[in-house]
Amino acid sequence: MKHAYVVHSGTLDKLYPVFMLASTGGAMDAEVHLFFTFWGLDAVKKGGLDKAKLPGIMSVGTGMMNGKIKKVGVPSLPELLKMCRDTENVKIYACSTTMAMMDVKEEELIDEVDAIVGAATFLDIAMDANVQMFI
Repeated sequence: MKHAYVVHSGTLDKLYPVFMLASTGGAMDAEVHLFFTFWGLDAVKKGGLDKAKLPGIMSVGTGMMNGKIKKVGVPSLPELLKMCRDTENVKIYACSTTMAMMDVKEEELIDEVDAIVGAATFLDIAMDANVQMFI
């Protein structure tokens, strides 16, 4: 089983599903590929997962939501990232075009990024995926 997710948003409400699905898929021995582009790229910048907030006006509820997440025992985003990597089945890519547009340097990215690739490379990976999502 192969999964390919395009991650275009760096908000808390989008990143939790991405990392929960990826860590679960990886634990189930699926090959999971995450392509971080546009505002999703913020998540793979150093400190990005710790800074993730709810979108727009809902951002005022970020602390409350993080409290609820913790209360029910859901791992934090950095913990979910670690769980993804521990499976050795989850690959993380940063979009080269987005990096150029937003002037993001390679050294600004977290160590867990496996490669910096363009859309064509990721689409080649995603073409034969059983599960494809745009989150």
